[in-house]
Amino acid sequence: MSDVHSVPDFDLARYLGLWFEVGRLPLRFEDDGAVDVTAEYSLNEGGTITVDNRCIDEKGEPTQAVGEAVPDEEHAGRLRVSFLPQGLRWIPFTRADYWVLKVDDEYRHALVGTPDREHLWLLSREPRIADDVEAKFLAEAERQGYDLEAWIRPAQSGVVVEV
Repeated sequence: MSDVHSVPDFDLARYLGLWFEVGRLPLRFEDDGAVDVTAEYSLNEGGTITVDNRCIDEKGEPTQAVGEAVPDEEHAGRLRVSFLPQGLRWIPFTRADYWVLKVDDEYRHALVGTPDREHLWLLSREPRIADDVEAKFLAEAERQGYDLEAWIRPAQSGVVVEV
């Protein structure tokens, strides 16, 4: 099996902003039944990125996880992300690799995964995407060796969860 590859050309400024989660592989820190899942990326002074993830969990409660991402200066499309509390983010080996595997020319859709193939997300600027667009992005995930058998498509109303 070949290695996982991030996109060679990546424009972080165009990637920033709000994304709706169209699909994902199961995560231990997110309910399989979570809905209205969003991720918002904003640039901080010093070049780090705030990652603000929100959803309604399986109990119907609004949930938020705020993390920090650090761009990999040597590899376009790669971030190192931590959701530990701010005071603990200095601890070594607590950041996860978060790679943009595919993004369209307009930065309307993005496929993001971890190089160990454990985590994968399909993100869109809109709450829904066309079936053919989803098929293209998921084909890229399969080409890079991701197993999509447990793929989850959360319900999206288009609302950004308030916490």
